[in-house]
Amino acid sequence: MSTRSDHQTVPLSVLLKRELASEKVEKPEIIYGQASQSKKGEDFTLLKTECQRVVGDGVSTYSVFGLFDGHNGSAAAIYSKENLLNNVLAAIPPELSRDEWVAALPRALVAGFVKTDKDFQEKARTSGTTVTFMIIEGWVVTVASVGDSRCILESAEGGLYHLSADHRLECNEEERDRITASGGEVGRLNAGGGAEIGPLRCWPGGLCLSRSIGDMDVGEFIVPVPYVKQVKLSTAGGRLIISSDGVWDALSPEMTFDCCRGMPADAAASQVVKEALHVKGLRDDTTCIVIDIQPSEKVPAAPSAPPKKQGKGVFKSMFRKKPSESSSQVGKEYSEPDLLEELFEEGSAMLADRLDAKYPICNVFKLFMCAVCQIEMKPGEGISIHAGSSSAGKLRPWDGPFLCSSCQEKKEAMEGKRGMDLDIVVEVTSLSSSTSFAFQEH
Repeated sequence: MSTRSDHQTVPLSVLLKRELASEKVEKPEIIYGQASQSKKGEDFTLLKTECQRVVGDGVSTYSVFGLFDGHNGSAAAIYSKENLLNNVLAAIPPELSRDEWVAALPRALVAGFVKTDKDFQEKARTSGTTVTFMIIEGWVVTVASVGDSRCILESAEGGLYHLSADHRLECNEEERDRITASGGEVGRLNAGGGAEIGPLRCWPGGLCLSRSIGDMDVGEFIVPVPYVKQVKLSTAGGRLIISSDGVWDALSPEMTFDCCRGMPADAAASQVVKEALHVKGLRDDTTCIVIDIQPSEKVPAAPSAPPKKQGKGVFKSMFRKKPSESSSQVGKEYSEPDLLEELFEEGSAMLADRLDAKYPICNVFKLFMCAVCQIEMKPGEGISIHAGSSSAGKLRPWDGPFLCSSCQEKKEAMEGKRGMDLDIVVEVTSLSSSTSFAFQEH
């Protein structure tokens, strides 16, 4: 059968089927399980397999897994579960090839997180949520995270890789510096007499995290911009565990994987929760999702050294790590043909960094569309993502990407460029009393 078409245009679904036919190992088998013990009823999960990039073709499928650990109520967690995926997908241009779609995910995840946060805050609800959100396409795993729920991978080769970042102020100096530079304060509860208790918190509000969705009452320097990491597994696969802090406060990554080794995914998730409760008891909602990615039994094994494709080097070169990035604890990039490959990693909280015109495959994103909320704008109506930055003078009027006025206001607030309406004074009257707040208007 000829692989050439007699027509000038070929339907995308046909191209995708050809792509899968030429790469027989591109669709691994995904098996998952989850378990949870509830204390406050604020943990929610999203588990979706066989989602379609091209509706109706039955071939271009991907899977989505999310963990939403709410605080101060469940509203933000529920809203994020119901809306985040659609907001991410809305930020991906249509009719992309598979490689383009995968390469567009990191930027789309940033836009989706920020839009979800912005839309939720407009509902004037005060709860918040951590989010660990994973999209699996073939052997490529993309994880976006805010807060302190974590995603850790154990590859088939035996290595452990952190695919999320911990945004607790206690353990993240860069985030503490960012918040204070944006006008927030970081400190512990003052118990009187100079004594300080508990973990580091951000004031106003007293949140222990520097990033989340929601939390409109704690200052907009608590941002929804996610850390994003994208890796390509070897064709031997691996096991991924997404858990809330109820697990990670009790178990190390090594203990977590060791306690469920050899178990199927559903039994493994239950065992992890059981082990965490055995160590610390039920002090918080404790949730675990286990995802096994493995070669499909219906697909013959791949050759040990498959021939290089023409576009592979180009795709990988778009994800060169910046020298300034400091996430040294997570996986390394390998040059071997069938080991874990790191494709992308970025954790900056600045939208100008995350939605920049130099971002991978930026040419597929529409110029006159808000880079966050995706509304169409007339030429000259949008505001450059670089407006107000030191490099703004070097940009031409058509240098995007652009934001609508509403999303520009959101960006300025997250960067501390919009004045706070209130001065907050925090005092703790005693160790047993609750925290009280005195508000003084300007």
